[in-house]
Formats: sequence, C-alpha cells, structure tokens
Amino acid sequence: MKHRLIATLLAVLPLTPALGADWNDPQEPFALYGNTYYVGVRGLSSVLITSPAGHILIDGGSPKSAVQIVRHIGQLGFKITDVKYILNSHEHFDHAGGIGELQRLSGATVLASVHGEQVLRTGVTSKGDPQFTSLPPTQLPVARTRAVKDGEVVTLGPLSVTAHYTPGHTQGGTSWTWRSSEGGKTAAMVYADSLNAVSAGPFRYSASKTYPQVRAELETSIATVAALACDVLVSAHPEGSGLWERLAKQPTLGNAAFIDRNACRDYAEDARERLASKLAAEAVQK
Repeated sequence: MKHRLIATLLAVLPLTPALGADWNDPQEPFALYGNTYYVGVRGLSSVLITSPAGHILIDGGSPKSAVQIVRHIGQLGFKITDVKYILNSHEHFDHAGGIGELQRLSGATVLASVHGEQVLRTGVTSKGDPQFTSLPPTQLPVARTRAVKDGEVVTLGPLSVTAHYTPGHTQGGTSWTWRSSEGGKTAAMVYADSLNAVSAGPFRYSASKTYPQVRAELETSIATVAALACDVLVSAHPEGSGLWERLAKQPTLGNAAFIDRNACRDYAEDARERLASKLAAEAVQK
C-alpha cells in the first residue's frame, strides 16, 4: 500500500524538507464521526472534538498550519475561542509548531506528556530526541501548558479524552482516545502518535546514550496502540493510517467509511516492520 511505502522511506531516510514540502497543502475540513471532525492540513492531522461546554483540539500542525486550522474550525460552524484544551501528540515542529498561535487565539490550556510539556513550555529541544541533530535547538515557548499523566482522563463537560503515553518517535509521544456517537452507535476514536523509528546524525535505536530506553519504549508504544479499542483511527500524519482512502468512500458510505476495527493493529504492525528495518540498517552501519 502507498502509505506503507511512505512509512518505509521515513524509516530509512533522514527527515528532509523535500519529504515534508507538501504537508501544508490545503485540505477541506470534514466530519469523521459524531462530534469529531478533521480540521488539519493535507499532511498534518488536527482533530476537533466538540461539545456544548467547549471543544478539544488535538495537535496544531506546523507554524504555517494554524491559519488553516482556524479557518477550518470556522467553516464547520465552530469558534476557535470555544476551544478549551489543545492536546499534543508530540513536540516536533510539524505537530506542535502551530500550537502557540492557536493557544493565543483561543486562550486554551495546552496538555502534553511530562516530556512533551517541558519542551513546549521552555522551547528547548530535548537532547534525547532521536532527531535532535536535525532540529532547531530552540522554538517559541507555548503559554499555559500542563503535563498529563499516562492514563489520565481529560474531561470537559460531556467529553472524556484519555492520554496514552507512546514514546519512541520522541520522548514525549502521546496517543489519545475518546468515544463519539451518531445514529445511535458509538465508535472508539483513536488519535495515534507517530510510531516511526526516525533518527538523525549519530542517534541509534539499537544503542543510544541520550535516550537509552528508546527501543524498549517504542516497542511498548507499538504494543499499546495495537491493543487500543479502535474503530476510527487518525494518525498524526493522515496518510500513515489510510485516512484519504477512507475519505474517498465517505460520499457512498457516510461516516461509516472511517470505521476500520483493524486499523490500529495494522498501524502498529507497520511500525514494527519499520523498526525492524531501522535496526537492520543500523547493524549494517556498525
């Protein structure tokens, strides 16, 4: 499948501007299931979960994504000022770079894992990040942040969203789960963090001095995502979970097009294969 080929390339090639050049291509917002909507750009996911008590936004894309996300929220009939929480999958610029501006416009509290929150709050890139040598050492700090624990449930009116620590791609990786209902049926929703074993410079998943537990944590994260109750999956990069193929079926099937109860297991299996390829490549490089 096309998304598996892209994932394999990401596992063995350095992250370059060419690979991410079209991440901010336009994408019209759309309903996923019930009160959950896709409001991100073409290559970077952002999901809005709505309620009368206010809304929860997951991820902010890159710095260039924020303007589109705000516009998409408005197109759907909602207001950025009604977003009360912004949740982050991981602290890289392509998923957290737009959060500062979205927080400023909304006044929302930004939630992330302990490692992720530290990077967002201070703006200082962790030296344990597998891609540290290819990342800027600092980024603009994000205001009004709070760390959440693994398994913590974030509540807002009728909304309940659970944090699942899934480190390995970064130290602060977090996946999020909740439930959405429509037509008398309830779906288990998953926003899965990146599980790609991507590194830069001297970093090795097989042996890292700055993040020695990286391989074990990524393997645990892969198992965590595989075990989630999962009807509708959105991954941090949408093509990684076949979102566009499912969107193409929406005109015929309605929002049921997004239901795939094998999606999380398939996503995890792809990640296992990428990690195996990465470790094999590192063994050859020794």
